[in-house]
Formats: sequence, C-alpha cells, structure tokens
Amino acid sequence: MYFFLLNLALLDLGAISTTVPKSMHNSLRDTQDISYAGCVAQVFLFSFFMSAEFCLLAIMSYDRYVAICRPLHYETLLGSRVCLHLAASAWGCGALNALLHTASTFSLPLCQGNSLDQFFCEIPPILKLSCSTSYLRELWLLVASGCLFFVCFVLIVVSYVQIFRAVLRIPSQQGRHKAFATCLPHLAVVSLCISTGSIAYLTPSSISSSSLDLVVSVLYSVVPPAVNPLIYSLRNQELKAALSKLSPGCFQNQ
Repeated sequence: MYFFLLNLALLDLGAISTTVPKSMHNSLRDTQDISYAGCVAQVFLFSFFMSAEFCLLAIMSYDRYVAICRPLHYETLLGSRVCLHLAASAWGCGALNALLHTASTFSLPLCQGNSLDQFFCEIPPILKLSCSTSYLRELWLLVASGCLFFVCFVLIVVSYVQIFRAVLRIPSQQGRHKAFATCLPHLAVVSLCISTGSIAYLTPSSISSSSLDLVVSVLYSVVPPAVNPLIYSLRNQELKAALSKLSPGCFQNQ
C-alpha cells in the first residue's frame, strides 16, 4: 500500500506542478502569455499525470481487495515484482494516452485566435480554436480514453463490491471498523477525483461561462492533488497527535 501511495504522491506533485507555478508566475508578472512549447508541455504533462493517477487508483482498489478478501495470498498475488509491474503499467498507460492526445491536438490547424478561456493549456479549449474537420480524430481519441477510464472505474466498483461483501461477513464490529478504515482514504480520493472530473467534463454547454469554467477547472486540476495527501495523512497517528497538540494552543491564542 505504501509503495502505491508513494507513486500517488509523485503523480499528485507532478499534476499540481504542471499548472499552478505557471499560473502564479503569470499573476505576479500581470500577464496571461505562455509559449507554444510551454503549452504543448502543459497538455502532455497534465494528461499524463491525471491518466496515470486514475489507473493507479484502480490498481490500489485491487490492492485493497487482495489485502482484505485474500490476505493469505497477498504476498503471492502482490509481491514486490508484481507491484513494480503494476505501477509501471499505470505510468506507461498515462504516458501513451498523453502522447497520443498531445500529438493529435497540436497537429490541428488553429485558425480562431490564440486565446484560451482557461488558466492553463488543456485539450478542450484548444480544440475550440481549430477550424479543421480533422478534430474528429481527437474525438475518437477522447472516446478511447473514456473507455480506459471506464475499465478502471469498473475495476474499482467490482473490487469494492467484493470488499464490502467480505467486510460485512466479519463477525466483530472492531474488525469491520478496521477493514473499512483501511479503505476509507482510498474511497475518498476516488470519489473526489471522479466527482470533480465529472463536473468539469459533463457540465452542459448551455450553462457554461468563462467564470464557471475557470472555477470548475481549478476544482478538478488543483483541489484533488492538493487534498489527496491530506486525506491519507489523516490516518497517520503522529500527525493526529501533532494536530491535537496544536489545536488547544490555537484556541488559547484566540
């Protein structure tokens, strides 16, 4: 679990570092410009980190399934070599998905200006600037990515259905609580990722506006990578002890 958490932390760090530093730099310099190469890099890196993260979340759900439903076979099913291969497959799927989307997007002729209604370079706003009929090629890639995310989502759902069935058969309440506690952070991260992504990509265009799009983009591109480490850290007893010591002092100062 901690090996996969390390990979998740690296992906979160990469995702938030792709968009936030450049946005802060532009705010401090009172500009909204980004170079063509920088825009290409943002599209590739953001697609890479977010795709790999969702694949990794699916793998982590399988890890929880094996740990709870088949604990005696855990070392066999998820040994160090298997974990390395699973993590590498998540990173590889993310890289391949990002490479295909980036190459397809920037091969389109952009003839409707160079102003994006977004605080970072992303595929949908760039496609709006194209007047070429070849954008259907990118739409097919989006469908392929949707299939990848759907497979990951099904894996997560099936894993947790089996987990809940196994946990509910545990006779002791303490045992059920302990099993649920190991799954709760992962469930919270998955729910946050899916909910923010759904809001961003399933919002009807009829109610879309520049300000709403900006809020939604911040919601799904910044909030999950920033909140995920906090969600998992709340299970750390040392962190809880530090917060409990800090809180009384804060209330006394008030």
